[in-house]
Amino acid sequence: MSGDLALETHFLGKRISAPFTVVSGIVATAVPIIEYLFANAPQVGVMTTKSIGLEARLGYREPVFSQYAPGCFVNAVGLTNPGAHRCAELFQQLTVPDDRFLLTSIFGGSVEEFVEVARILAPYSDGLELNLSCPHAKGYGMAMGQDPELVMEITRAVKDAVDVPVVPKLTPNANDIAQIAEAAVAGGADALCAINTVGPGYVSAHGEPVLSNEVGGMSGKGVLPIALKCVRDITQRVDVPVIGCGGISSADDVRAFAAAGASVFGVGSALTGMTSEEIVGYLESLESDLHSGTNGAEARVRYDVDMRFEPVTLVENRRVADDICILTFDRKIEIAAGEFVFLWIPGVGEKPFSALTDDPFSLVVINLGKFTEHLLTLPPGTQAYVRGPHGQSAAPPADAHIVAVAGGTGLAAVYQLARDHAGQADVFVGARSAERLYFLEECAACASLHVATDDGSRGFHGLVTELLDEYLSSLSRNETERLMLYTCGPEPMVHAARAVALKYCSAAQIYSAIDYLTKCGVGVCGACAAPDGQRLCVDGPFLRSDVS
Repeated sequence: MSGDLALETHFLGKRISAPFTVVSGIVATAVPIIEYLFANAPQVGVMTTKSIGLEARLGYREPVFSQYAPGCFVNAVGLTNPGAHRCAELFQQLTVPDDRFLLTSIFGGSVEEFVEVARILAPYSDGLELNLSCPHAKGYGMAMGQDPELVMEITRAVKDAVDVPVVPKLTPNANDIAQIAEAAVAGGADALCAINTVGPGYVSAHGEPVLSNEVGGMSGKGVLPIALKCVRDITQRVDVPVIGCGGISSADDVRAFAAAGASVFGVGSALTGMTSEEIVGYLESLESDLHSGTNGAEARVRYDVDMRFEPVTLVENRRVADDICILTFDRKIEIAAGEFVFLWIPGVGEKPFSALTDDPFSLVVINLGKFTEHLLTLPPGTQAYVRGPHGQSAAPPADAHIVAVAGGTGLAAVYQLARDHAGQADVFVGARSAERLYFLEECAACASLHVATDDGSRGFHGLVTELLDEYLSSLSRNETERLMLYTCGPEPMVHAARAVALKYCSAAQIYSAIDYLTKCGVGVCGACAAPDGQRLCVDGPFLRSDVS
């Protein structure tokens, strides 16, 4: 390859498309996202998975990711993963292109666990990354990675158990990382990855620890000098390929890692806040910079991402049903239709919500777990905190005929859209029974309202998607061509609404928001992955149906 920096295109015996990886636990944490990057980002020649253990782990409650300065973050996700056997089933469905290297990250609480996980996942992997360096999950990382003898023992045991390359990931939180590297190589390591996150570190807001785990690993721009020193120290003492990562955001950073001795380059926190398309554009720009001697890619990094919390005070908690309430707070928030915010109560957690109204700020809560159960009984006067808005605002054409379909708490995601396009929207609301309906008068004031209840206690007797079908069938061809459909609610309802709509309009006219688990809100953790690889929190929440 020609240009400013000669990029190595071989890694551990396999020719790869480019010498970049997305570091473990960042973005590419679900098979659909990996498939999306395989199809759209050839710059990711080494695809590193999230860390996988023997048993499934739910990880920590939110908040799990926090920002302490632009481009600088602290995280404590808690090694969330579905377990080795389930991951093996998922990886069976994954087709790895010939020019990509699938590096599966694994962890264990003992030598024996590492070996067992390795044996389960090696048949589906080009290599195994050994996570020996997690700085916040007790019993699963940093303490192991600080002990040279244990690093050597784990590496040798895994190496003896599998027939794929083994790549220990080293902690910067060691007195002498080069000594740890020598121990790993003595144990048979084929390559090394450096570094994992630094720390643990602590961040607070309004006098309270932000992370539910209180401490977490630090990443982003602030760790770059530490990572470069670690890679230089390692490559001066051992002669194996090194994946260099920690603070990379620009081509100049890659050049610095190459000068320090790395041959594959890991990008992580720099992808915070980027949509899937923006990640592809960023990686293309990074590769182009390295060919041409320029340094333009960093201009695409989202240093404007704002994860600060602003205080709000609860004014009213109105119960709609036994498991549904509307919370109204004391002030306006700036939010566009389709965007969402996180509500944080220190010591309890945080969850994302669409704003039912922006002035004053209100939201709808349905009891789905510990946090939402707590909100149901939240007394007026309670101080809470909001961050955001996050996501992409809805932007239908000016002359569009908007059809908004909502179930459960989905009305909060579509009401402002109907309100902002008053007179050109039809709102369809579905519920099991009349007592679970809310905000109907407000909807009727700005849109044509259609109500369905499963038991027939109000409006159409049946499913809201059946009512939608009946309505769409009455429209003329000209009317359906102007149609823009927005749906939000439980997954079965959203899929059913999409199937109905496709009988009358194209996929490009349909935007769907499903209640996928959303944890970080800025696209990093990948928990909200859709089946097509989009991430709800940055590509949505309304995802266009014709994106692949």
